[in-house]
Amino acid sequence: MTSSSSTATATPQADAKTQALLTASQLNKTVQVGEQTLSIIKDVDIYVNAGEFVVIMGKSGSGKSTLLGLLAALDYPDSGTVSLAGQMLSSLDEDALAVIRQQDMGFVFQSFHLLPTLTVAENIAFPLDIARRPNPARVDELIDAVDLGHRRHSLPNQLSGGEQQRTAVARALVSHPKIVFADEPTGNLDEQNADQVMQLLLNLRQQVGSALVVVTHDPALAEMADRVITMHDGRIVPT
Repeated sequence: MTSSSSTATATPQADAKTQALLTASQLNKTVQVGEQTLSIIKDVDIYVNAGEFVVIMGKSGSGKSTLLGLLAALDYPDSGTVSLAGQMLSSLDEDALAVIRQQDMGFVFQSFHLLPTLTVAENIAFPLDIARRPNPARVDELIDAVDLGHRRHSLPNQLSGGEQQRTAVARALVSHPKIVFADEPTGNLDEQNADQVMQLLLNLRQQVGSALVVVTHDPALAEMADRVITMHDGRIVPT
């Protein structure tokens, strides 16, 4: 990766690459809009170290959410590679990727994506249930951590926006993932709830030891990050 991808690191760049949990090399992505082919990710190199908190910023349309989707193996690049813990994600089929997402990744989205027919406790437990690794004690621990004990049997439509996102944060961390991806996690929340959700996310991921990659427009959140990556027109901006 070139030096343009970070504003600051605690270790020399060569050491950072060696220690990287997630690496992506020469990522490119195009989309078809009518008769036009638009290039939305252009020759992007990026790394994320174990336990590191990285923020990706940029104006709307800069490609930051698309990049997050590629890093999280939610979408496929046209060219380039993505590796997690030494495993090449871009060479795996969908079944293998699904296992990695269940075991090694957590996700927090702006629109919550809670299952409407499941309670708070059931939504948090869902990744463990899918992986056939039930852990009621872990679910109870996280319900307490996000202060939703009084809501454990409530459905999503009975929750406030802040409560829904706190549920989503707990769900993202329930499997002790290696890395958590968050796309505008506070975008639908007022300032008070946004601050609370981000503190919970930061505290819980630190307890677990997960790396965290967040797409955001919030400069206050960027100030808390270990590194800030800025995108413009599908590329990482040199700094």
